[in-house]
Amino acid sequence: MTALLECRDLAIGYERPILSHIDLAIEQGEIVALLGGSGSGKSTLLRVVTGLLPPLGGDVRLFGESLGELPPDQRAALLRRTGTAFQQDALFSSLSLAENVALPLRELSDLPEPVASEMVRMRLELVGLAGLESRLPAQLSGGQRKRAALARASILDPELVLCDEPTSGLDPVVAAEIDDTLLEFRRILGTTVVVISHELSSIKTIADRAVLFGDGTIRAAGTIDELARSSDREVHDFFHARTE
Repeated sequence: MTALLECRDLAIGYERPILSHIDLAIEQGEIVALLGGSGSGKSTLLRVVTGLLPPLGGDVRLFGESLGELPPDQRAALLRRTGTAFQQDALFSSLSLAENVALPLRELSDLPEPVASEMVRMRLELVGLAGLESRLPAQLSGGQRKRAALARASILDPELVLCDEPTSGLDPVVAAEIDDTLLEFRRILGTTVVVISHELSSIKTIADRAVLFGDGTIRAAGTIDELARSSDREVHDFFHARTE
């Protein structure tokens, strides 16, 4: 089976590498968490995978295709099969909730307006925001804005959704609601999810596997239980400092 997302000997960074020798494969239907301390390269990796930043070396493959080898139009078409929910929800303050969620439909499809509106209504219902269509982002809570970002990232039914700290700054009850939303994406839509997070309680709930970055590369990879039992002292301490 071809991995939906694959990194091959990837090096990423700006003037010099933040991460190097990254080999990673994510299969269809998985929820995979990317973990690591501040500055470990998690968000930079997301920027490379989404085509916002070129790699310094190696290769990123989406759906079996090398991003670096594709002409711009084909690369754009491939990236449209993914959706991204950024750490800062990136909602447009002058647009209503429904208008924000509808943006990808209106920019990237030629669906009739009634169909687009119905898709937005159904997606807002899925993420628990039904009835709030006319509200502006400033009228939404932090958790509601996070869910709105997930609704927009998934409105085109992408095969792969990438989330940067979707539960950051939320209270445990609201964070659990976001976790439930991601699990519903997989159950109902069959979505593969990559989550950047430092919230281990959340990751233990939703992730099939976790990848821990440290010392400029992948320090460890496996299930949460496997990483928590690691004989590598730094890996063990990373998990138990947050779970004990």
